[in-house]
Amino acid sequence: MPKKMPRYSKEFRAEAVRFYRSVKGKRSLRSVSSELGISIESLRAWLKQADIDEGLSEGLTTDERKHMRELEREVRILKEEREILKKAAAFFASETDSTPKRRLSS
Repeated sequence: MPKKMPRYSKEFRAEAVRFYRSVKGKRSLRSVSSELGISIESLRAWLKQADIDEGLSEGLTTDERKHMRELEREVRILKEEREILKKAAAFFASETDSTPKRRLSS
């Protein structure tokens, strides 16, 4: 089972990025991440995402990523609903085909 990663608040991530940038050149990424009690890869990812959000690098911003996840979730739900409706339509179509038709006498 994969190790569960701790979730850090937006404020903590932003503060970690600001702190590293303030000591960049004087301290290594490893020493800052160690002092903050986070993995070096987490800090590296936060720095990369901050650069994207600030327009310094290419990529999807945090807001764009959030919107993309929401759209992907919506598409997944719509596909599930469509499958349910297809099955329901097939079920009701088979039910009406097997029912004898009555003639109305006048």
